[in-house]
Amino acid sequence: MSKVVKLNRGLDIKLAGKAEKKITDARQPETFALKPSDFMGLQRAKNLVNEGEKVKAGTPLFYDKKHEKVKFVSPVSGEVVEVKRGEKRRILQITILADQQIEYASFPRYSASQIDGLSRDTILDALCESGTFVNFIQRPYAILANPADTPKNIFISGFDSSPLAPAYEFIFQGQEQYFMAGLQALTKLTPGKVHLGIKGDAEVPPVFAQVKGIEVNKFSGPHPAGNVGIQIHHISPINKGDTVWTINPYGVIQIGKLFLEGRYDASKIIAVAGSEVKNPSYYRTYIGANIKRFVENNVKSNNVRYISGNILSGEKIAADDYLGFYHNMLTVIPEGNYSEFLGWITPDPKKYSFHKAFGLLSFLSPNKEYVLDTNLHGEERPFVQTGAMEKVLPMDIYPVVLLKAILANDYDAMEALGIYEVAEEDFALCEFIDVSKNDVQAMIREGLDMIRNS
Repeated sequence: MSKVVKLNRGLDIKLAGKAEKKITDARQPETFALKPSDFMGLQRAKNLVNEGEKVKAGTPLFYDKKHEKVKFVSPVSGEVVEVKRGEKRRILQITILADQQIEYASFPRYSASQIDGLSRDTILDALCESGTFVNFIQRPYAILANPADTPKNIFISGFDSSPLAPAYEFIFQGQEQYFMAGLQALTKLTPGKVHLGIKGDAEVPPVFAQVKGIEVNKFSGPHPAGNVGIQIHHISPINKGDTVWTINPYGVIQIGKLFLEGRYDASKIIAVAGSEVKNPSYYRTYIGANIKRFVENNVKSNNVRYISGNILSGEKIAADDYLGFYHNMLTVIPEGNYSEFLGWITPDPKKYSFHKAFGLLSFLSPNKEYVLDTNLHGEERPFVQTGAMEKVLPMDIYPVVLLKAILANDYDAMEALGIYEVAEEDFALCEFIDVSKNDVQAMIREGLDMIRNS
């Protein structure tokens, strides 16, 4: 039975520079890249291509030695121009010089009625061989799913509540038939339910309006209401021994295109947003795009930070680097490489703070859009028990106590305190409002890895 969940805890951070709902014409990047580091849980990438080799969109580039069945494929057709390696010849990045006209590797095609008749093994084989299986993330541990597992349920979040997030009703418009076909395939992968979480206080995007055969749950409230981990916690919490898979709507659409059209389609619409972008808008491109074309003559200054993803849980990249595999946006904000005397306590109407003692003026202007930079306004120090983290984490978890258990390598306490239910992104707001300036998300990842490898 579908649920309606109202979340009272969380925090919406209103930032300047939201992307206008328009597609900006721009030349496609010349190069695209796939990076093993984008895939948490990938043990050891085994290379399948050499420099100078020609590939099509959907040609396997590497696979994980632990799960040889799962392929990681090229997003575009073209020439392999670099296989970048690190220590012990570990693959860091494979770069493709893209063709002007994309050619696609061929996979079996099916009609919507034929998808219903496919076996689970047939669907899994197609997903693994085509590269679309890597859209699945397993909980617990927030790592690449294992095709040998049978998930208890599959969860999809139908909205992104993070700051400056792209509008799903815009970037997925016209993709209804592919989303429906993808859902058909997903229902064959679990004996449980496929759950779709949609925004309860907004109009349902057309891409989600006609879904059937799955459970649709409504969530309202501030960020992180759109995080799939928060939705899992309130619909079907994860216990020790449980395995669930998550996938974003883009991945579902990509699976639908695979079965209906017989090709791996890595095309996507991304948002380029942030206070330092001259023309915040949307661009058509492909997975792993080089960002140079999107920021060229489109940034207000040179002293900026480029973030693949959102400002809370995205990854810092260079001005000529590549978007992450799972990211639908590029954020550009001012770099905070400056120091200020007593700056953290000096009243300033331009400042934003969650804590009233430091940013009372921000509470008097709740709808004001702020320009935030990367300055920490302080230094790392021992945890202060303020109760603030509990106000922005809408889960029945004691965040500070869990973090201390991780620091103490207390495995029993981590399990008792809910480590199986969380991922880094769920604690991003805790990191943002932490007066102790700790790298909270890195701590959560450390804890997840400790439990997984124990």
